[in-house]
Amino acid sequence: MSAPHQHGGATAAGPDGASAPTGPAGGAGPLGIEPSAGRAVDVPVPDRAVPAPATGRPDGPAPGRESADAPYGDTVGRLAATVERLRGEVKAAHAAADGRALIELAKGVLVERLRCGPAQAARQLAELAAQAGLSQLELAADIVNQAARDQVAEVADDFVRRAVGESGTDDAPDASVAVRLRTAESAALNAGDTQSVAESLLEHALAPLGATAVAVWTVGPDASLTLCGHAGFGAEESERWRYVPPGVATVARQALTGRRTEWFSSLEAAGIPSIGHTRHPDGARVAVPAGTGGRIHGVLEICWPRPLPPQPQAVERQIEALAELCGHTLESVSAPPVAVVPRPATGVSELVDLAGGLYDPALVLTPYLDPEGRLKDFRIRHANEHFQDPAGRPRSAVDGALLLEAYPAAAGEGELFERVERVYATGEPFRARRARVTALVDQVPLASVADLSISRHGDSVLLIWRIEDETARLASLLQHAQRLGRIGGFEEHVLTGEITWNSQLFDLYGRDPRETPVSLRDLAAHAHPDDSVAIGRFLQAVLHHRRATSTAFRLLRPDGVTRHIRVIAEPVLDPDDALLAVRGAYQDISAQHWTEVALAATRDQLAVTEQESAERNRLALQLQHAIMPPTRAPLDAPGLDVAVRYRPAETESLVGGDWYDAVVLPSKKILLCVGDIAGHGIEAATGMVVLRNALRGLAVTGAGPGQLLSWLNIVAHHLTEQVTATAVCGVFDPETRVLRWARAGHLPPVLVRGEEASTLPMLRGLLLGALAEAEYEEAECRLEAEDTILMYTDGLVERRDTSVHESLAHLLAAAKAPADGLEARLDALLTHSRSDTDDDTCLIGVRVS
Repeated sequence: MSAPHQHGGATAAGPDGASAPTGPAGGAGPLGIEPSAGRAVDVPVPDRAVPAPATGRPDGPAPGRESADAPYGDTVGRLAATVERLRGEVKAAHAAADGRALIELAKGVLVERLRCGPAQAARQLAELAAQAGLSQLELAADIVNQAARDQVAEVADDFVRRAVGESGTDDAPDASVAVRLRTAESAALNAGDTQSVAESLLEHALAPLGATAVAVWTVGPDASLTLCGHAGFGAEESERWRYVPPGVATVARQALTGRRTEWFSSLEAAGIPSIGHTRHPDGARVAVPAGTGGRIHGVLEICWPRPLPPQPQAVERQIEALAELCGHTLESVSAPPVAVVPRPATGVSELVDLAGGLYDPALVLTPYLDPEGRLKDFRIRHANEHFQDPAGRPRSAVDGALLLEAYPAAAGEGELFERVERVYATGEPFRARRARVTALVDQVPLASVADLSISRHGDSVLLIWRIEDETARLASLLQHAQRLGRIGGFEEHVLTGEITWNSQLFDLYGRDPRETPVSLRDLAAHAHPDDSVAIGRFLQAVLHHRRATSTAFRLLRPDGVTRHIRVIAEPVLDPDDALLAVRGAYQDISAQHWTEVALAATRDQLAVTEQESAERNRLALQLQHAIMPPTRAPLDAPGLDVAVRYRPAETESLVGGDWYDAVVLPSKKILLCVGDIAGHGIEAATGMVVLRNALRGLAVTGAGPGQLLSWLNIVAHHLTEQVTATAVCGVFDPETRVLRWARAGHLPPVLVRGEEASTLPMLRGLLLGALAEAEYEEAECRLEAEDTILMYTDGLVERRDTSVHESLAHLLAAAKAPADGLEARLDALLTHSRSDTDDDTCLIGVRVS
């Protein structure tokens, strides 16, 4: 077991200021008090244990009594050293007092449990500490933890369990958490102001965590923040940040608004200012709401000098425990004296009087806490006379009930209860127009729209809501519908000549609302002359035939703008069927009119384009099919069966560039080739024709397939417009049964021999047209009787979701299947092809008899 950590040679202070005895680990103390025996604990305040004497020094004259011949500079230095030493002694005395406060609290626990006097409790504490091998300060923290069983005790136990679990031994150096937290708590209870609390928290609990500064903010009734305590910040900095108005975004404001702990690994990266940000702009910050009973009294903000990595949960719980301590301190500092007779929450009677004078429905709410002091609900203390329940209940049905009992549907996220809870916690009022308020009527949720106002007054909350009136809501909907539809309403009395327009109609006419509205009889004077006949028929139907009708015309506005308008009107008759008035509406249909004109023009253009495209594709397909018929007549080659298949793409508009050829050369050898031009359309079809015919002409020279592809590459590169293609070319000699072949970026041919099928070797060969010059490798294959050679384009095998290797494997499996002749084999391959690329397919089969 390691000894307690020491600073400056002093040991931990006992109840009388002497150093605490240490000894071997002991068992449980009397009355079940179990000190944490055998733990190595870092005592946070041993350097403040016993102050050194303030008078006399063993190594020189007393302060202020330097020799007369001492230089002036030496005198100033000695005075400064003396002042610094005295400050340290005062600081150490305060620390010793903080430790003694915790020890006195533990002695009080022993007095209550042992039912003994203070002197006997002090002796018992010293004996227990000696038995456990701990300082009295450490043992005092254990005793208070076991007696209190509060959040600090839970944090300390959890931290010790984690430390022991990670180290595998009880010798955990971080077991001093309980001492630090309890010492900070005792100092805070002893302190008379939040400034002392901030200094104690930093010195005892936060400095061991690496923190260099701390600020304690209190929340005002208007959600403003006031710096009520700080440590580690300069006087000028703290004065500058003394008050933060409502709405200003700071680190503390983030925690207050979100009602949760906010961690910032780097203040500069967060982009949010706060106290001390100029000194450590890249330092880490954490802000924790400090409150009790659901109400946030302030915020605890802690500063580190450098970026902070994610902290373990045990450290986070320590900081939350300190924030709770700050919350109790802020509550006790700001709370009024407690009266002897129980009374309602602060300001309830005044708030009830205020709610009674409102013309809007209002509720006065007070917090409802559980036995542990946590906010559970709000009590409806008063509902004013104008209260209007969304469910239609009288105010007596909700007066005195809990808010969630009266309105259980208000507990959802973003609902009423969460808003009330936030206002009570932060003090920041909430205003919203057309918010949703949900009530249960016979277990059926009924949503209403209301204007909400929620504000905190002392310890109470005033909730004002105004349920939207059905008539006003419908009028608002009608007004918005008229605005969105560009509709203006009117009514014109025939007898009096009085004309009523709404604001939208003045906008449609481009007239000032102070001008006189236009009568229906004068409508033609404001319209295009070509529309006068239609307007005359409209007026005759309404005024003389007394029936509802409509018409469209072009309105000529005073600003020179012409709008297309549709007017709808109906007559208003008295009981004797006499015409009293005409009412109706104007609608601006300019956008609709021009859209219809544009659509008509587009339809005409589209019809022409479709006709041209269809004719273009028809010609291309005719050209392609003339050269590449789906089947062709048998080839006149003794001892050899040749069959071809061509399947165009499924989409007729995609004219492809696939081609094939099988022709007997003058040398009686047979030219076999397939190719695929890149692209679709008429350009691909014409490129296919060029290459096919060029290859036919070049083959007459008797050159081999490799040389033919080299010449064809020159044609593709120089004599066509950027045509690229793949091809496989073969020359078969019927006498020797030898097939010489070459490939240009194409898939190799397939050899079917007996019950096996395999691909020929993958020869070197670049696709046609890619380079100006290219050489192509040749190979020979001697065929046997009943052998079949298959040449094909990628339209037979290619799939979007399958690799080429898998597609070839499927082709080989289909090719080796038994077939009744060459024609049947080619048809089976086309039938069982799994290609899904909508590409043309060319297939040549050669079977040796």
